[in-house]
Amino acid sequence: MTDESTGSTESATAGDETDPSPQRRRLRLLLSVAAVVLLVDVVTKVLAVKLLTPQQPVSIIGDTVTWTLVRNSGAAFSMGTSYTWVLTLVAIGVVIGIIWMGRRLVSPWWALGLGMILGGALGNLVDRFFRSPGPLRGHVVDFLSIGWWPVFNVADPAVVGGAILLVALSLFGYDFDTEGRRQPDRASDTEGRRQPDRASDAEGNRQPEGPEKTTAGQATEADTERD
Repeated sequence: MTDESTGSTESATAGDETDPSPQRRRLRLLLSVAAVVLLVDVVTKVLAVKLLTPQQPVSIIGDTVTWTLVRNSGAAFSMGTSYTWVLTLVAIGVVIGIIWMGRRLVSPWWALGLGMILGGALGNLVDRFFRSPGPLRGHVVDFLSIGWWPVFNVADPAVVGGAILLVALSLFGYDFDTEGRRQPDRASDTEGRRQPDRASDAEGNRQPEGPEKTTAGQATEADTERD
């Protein structure tokens, strides 16, 4: 018995070591997605700066889709161009918040959405800190133009797409700290459905004792008369 117990304990310990907790797996997924988005964003920006001339579009599909190199002092899709340092501080706060939330993540879909936002925010923060005109005021490199839409980079659709995914998950009942859809509150459901009263139910099912006693008394009197 001792050897079997020891063996089972060792196997359980080994299983715990090889099978990390859901929070750790989701954090790894979040960081992996963020790293991919960040890498693609940085590489494409470097290539755009090296190969494209500012304000000289290069056609991809006619005039509808072009490579167009611009420097953006605003947020995603060239919004808020007069608040560069404010947007930088907001992006830093977003990164800190996502990292803090990532430690409690259980849902893989939330990990995907938060990873997209984190990677995009870090990609644009790299430009804010290391590109001219200086730290916290650096202009972000944008290089892809589609129709009437403002010129953007890889980080912009990653941030917007991740935010849309998180909103959709919340609307459909998927929380970041649980797997699957949110379950209804059992306590409120129990209170909403009135349970039958056991005492009244027992009284309703109680059999009358009068007829039984009358039948027993009649049988006793018949036996006495026979005797």
